[in-house]
Amino acid sequence: MAKLSQRTMGLRRIKPLYWALAGLALAIVLPLPINDYYRAVLWSMGIYVLLGLGLNIIVGYAGLFQLGHAAFYALGAYTAAMLNLLLGIPLLATLPLAILVAGVAGFIVSRPILHLRGDYLAIVTIAFGEIIRMLLVNNVGGITGGANGLFGVEPIEIFGYEFTSVLSNYYLVLFFVAITIFAVNRLENSRLGRAWMYVREDQVAAEAMGIDTVRVKAIAFVLGSAWAGLAGVLYVSRIGSVSPDLGSFLESVIMFAIVVLGGVGSIPGILVGTLGMIGLPEVFRFVKDWRDAFVGLAMVVMMIFRPGGLLPNRRVAAELETEKDAVATTAASG
Repeated sequence: MAKLSQRTMGLRRIKPLYWALAGLALAIVLPLPINDYYRAVLWSMGIYVLLGLGLNIIVGYAGLFQLGHAAFYALGAYTAAMLNLLLGIPLLATLPLAILVAGVAGFIVSRPILHLRGDYLAIVTIAFGEIIRMLLVNNVGGITGGANGLFGVEPIEIFGYEFTSVLSNYYLVLFFVAITIFAVNRLENSRLGRAWMYVREDQVAAEAMGIDTVRVKAIAFVLGSAWAGLAGVLYVSRIGSVSPDLGSFLESVIMFAIVVLGGVGSIPGILVGTLGMIGLPEVFRFVKDWRDAFVGLAMVVMMIFRPGGLLPNRRVAAELETEKDAVATTAASG
C-alpha cells in the first residue's frame, strides 16, 4: 500500500501540461489502426465530451441543476440544418449562428428561473427540454420536419475539403474538444470561474462578498448552452440528418450522468464519465441494452461511496471531506 501511495503521489507531481500533451497524442494516434465502427464510437465520445464540458460549467462550476441540456444540443443542430437546407448556407458558416441561437436560448430560459435552486430548477429545465422537443415534433412553422426531422444536410467543408469520412469527422471533433478543454480550464482559473465556485459553495456568502450571483449564473447558462449548440452542428455534419430525439430527456440524463459519475467540476472526470457512459456500452454491445438500468445503478452507487465522482475537482473533494469531518464531529459530540 505504501508503494502504491508513493507511485500515486509521483503521478500527481507530473505537470498537467504533460498529461494534456500525452492525452492529445494518444487521441490523434488511437483511431488510425482501428476500423470505422470504433472510429464512430470515438467520434460519438468526442461529441459527448463537448456536451459534458458545457454542462460541467453549469452543474460543476456554478452548482445549478440542469436536466434539459439536450434541448440546446437539438437547437444547435436544427439551426444549422435549417440554414443549410432552406437558405443554402454552408454548414461551417452556420456554426457561429447555431452557437448564438443556443446561447441566447440559454439566457432567455435561465433569466427568469435563476432564483430557483436544487430540485425546483431541475424540474423547470426538464419542462423546457420537453417543450422544445414537442415543438420540433409538431413541426412548428413547417420547417422542422416534424417527427421525421430533417435530412440531406451537407457536411462541413473547409477550403474545398469535405469532412465526409468517419476519420475526418473524428479529427474535426477532436480539434474542437482540444480548444474547449483549453478554454474551460482557463475559465476555471479565472475571476469568473472563482465566482462560480463561490456561488456553488454558498450563494448567500457570495452575495455578501459583492458577487452579482444572478449575472454569474446567467453567464454559466449561456456558455454551457452555447457549447451544446456547437456539438449539435458537429453532430449534424457527419450524420447529415437531425430528429427531435436529439433533445429527449434521456439524452439530458446521459449528459448529467457523465458530469456526476466522472467528477463534478473536473475536466478529466468528464473524459472518464464519457468513456463509461458512451464508450463502454458501444464496445460491450450486450451492456448497451441495459444502459438505462446501468445509469441508475451507477448513480446510486456513486452517491453512496463517491459523491464527488470518480475524478472530482480538488475543490469539490475538499468540500466533501470538510462535510464528512463536520458530520463525524457532530455525531461524536451527540
